Amino acid sequence: MIIDAGPFIVDGERIDSRLWALIKRALERGEELHTTHPVLAQVWRDPATQANLARATRVFEIHALDDARPVGRRLAATDTADVVDAHIAVIAQALGTFVLTSDPDDFRKLGARFERY
Repeated sequence: MIIDAGPFIVDGERIDSRLWALIKRALERGEELHTTHPVLAQVWRDPATQANLARATRVFEIHALDDARPVGRRLAATDTADVVDAHIAVIAQALGTFVLTSDPDDFRKLGARFERY
């Protein structure tokens, strides 16, 4: 799974117990966890208060936005404008996985598989 910004900030700037449990189960099953650098840019504010975010993301593969062309094509094809969400959708498709998100409408428009958080 690839995680969008919403699940990381459900409880203000803190990762909630539900996400911790989901991360733990995924690791126990040997599942890969993914997010993107742009998502981290959306949620990262104060390392002094976000130790849990830093700890959680150590087990994630974090994808850079190093090729903007497929993201731009996805935005054009879906008549949307959110670069971060389009990047997540492109990465999810390439990985053959789904997006865990609190904004399912965004990913529905982008044609991405998703599960609502």
